[in-house]
Amino acid sequence: MKKSDLIHQIAYKMQSLPVEHIEESVNLILNEISETLCKGGRVEVRGFGSFSLHYKASRNAHNPKTGEKVVTEPKYSAHFKPGKSLRERVNKSRENVTIECEE
Repeated sequence: MKKSDLIHQIAYKMQSLPVEHIEESVNLILNEISETLCKGGRVEVRGFGSFSLHYKASRNAHNPKTGEKVVTEPKYSAHFKPGKSLRERVNKSRENVTIECEE
């Protein structure tokens, strides 16, 4: 689902609100999550999950095209950990669905 799809789904369920207000609200929520992570914070939405940062230290690597050895820069990446109720809900919904894997 893309952000525009999310906005349209909410607009369909909340027909009393203008789409512009819903779009602004979704953008505000996502910006607050981003800003909190940029400041090194953590965002927890009970029953849904939490957003935090994971640190990835520098490491020795190589350029597969040239074979040249390089050292990667240390970095942070955003990480989402689903909450217990979300995990349970997703797992329950997948019980009757077969996931096809290519071998």
